[in-house]
Amino acid sequence: MNILHINASYKPAHIYGGPTMSVAKLCEQLIRIGNQVEVFTTTANGTEELAIERNIPQNVDGVKVRYFNRLTKDHSHFSPRLLLTLWNDVRTFDVVHIHAWWNLVSVLSCLIAITRNVPVIVSPRGTLSPYSFTNSNRIIKNILHTFISKPLLKRTHIHATSDREQKALQNLIESKSTFTIYNAVELPASLPMQIQKESIFKLLFLSRIDPKKGLELLFAALSTVSFPYYLTIAGNGEENYINSLKKLSRQHQIEAHIDWVGFKTDDKFELIARHHLLVLPSYDENFGNVVVESLSVGTAVLISKEVGLAKYVEENNLGWVCDTTTASIEDSLNRVYNSADRLTEVRKSAPLLVANDFNEKNLIIQYQEMYQLASLPQHD
Repeated sequence: MNILHINASYKPAHIYGGPTMSVAKLCEQLIRIGNQVEVFTTTANGTEELAIERNIPQNVDGVKVRYFNRLTKDHSHFSPRLLLTLWNDVRTFDVVHIHAWWNLVSVLSCLIAITRNVPVIVSPRGTLSPYSFTNSNRIIKNILHTFISKPLLKRTHIHATSDREQKALQNLIESKSTFTIYNAVELPASLPMQIQKESIFKLLFLSRIDPKKGLELLFAALSTVSFPYYLTIAGNGEENYINSLKKLSRQHQIEAHIDWVGFKTDDKFELIARHHLLVLPSYDENFGNVVVESLSVGTAVLISKEVGLAKYVEENNLGWVCDTTTASIEDSLNRVYNSADRLTEVRKSAPLLVANDFNEKNLIIQYQEMYQLASLPQHD
């Protein structure tokens, strides 16, 4: 098949976290099984632009990627050149797969593909959750959703990355069909050396640093625990927000217990394996790539029930699930600290289980079937 992926950002724009990496991983896997794949994206890299050649296809780890300038430097990512190229070329593709929503690349690309009678799959990737309608631009989003999003999405196929996201989407939109398939996540080639016995409990936060991740709750909870701990925060985000978190850590008198190590890529699995527990107390998370990454090396997780993989973690006894409250996180941390045997069990059982459940060969077959079904002739 000839598949076009559209996302406002693409690697090496790692500042946007898991979704960007998942899209890249999916594209690379689709090519390996014989598909033709192209990506339309922008030069977006936070408030800056990628230093990369524009408009001409680039080979990015085997994937043909075209980067287009954007006029706006915010999350709207308006790129007229991308849209014009799409209008001219979209009919050469069997299906268009659009990632994320609430930006002008996604919404206008969807409109163009539908107008040109090309099947569209939309992966909202958390942007069409109830939380997304309450945190910022709430009134504008609700108006746009009523008059623009709903009519457009009704003519698309929807891809959800977890049961939680799929249920949330059902309550918000109608579509031609809905597919629920896990994210494509890179797993380690081999297991890194695991943590040795230590007297200090080592916690890890590995994700984009954003208000929805619940770090304020975690800081408040850590200020009340009595056991010795150390928290590593690995990720990047807006400088002003990170500075506000550092100030908050001083207010809670936990600054000495925190190490800010920045964004990690090549050595992330080694970093995860050196910690007892990964913590992700997010207010909203459609999937949670880092949960899979952590379990793949045997590090148990403490995640909120708002993380898409919470049900998977609970059903397989791979960690702990908490509410998005300080009290719940504090209680969970204390229980984890006193559960050394369970942490050891997860070390042993999780890598094999994750390698099976998130096997890229099995997942890519599901994605291939999704594209084939979506591309079949249908009547609106």
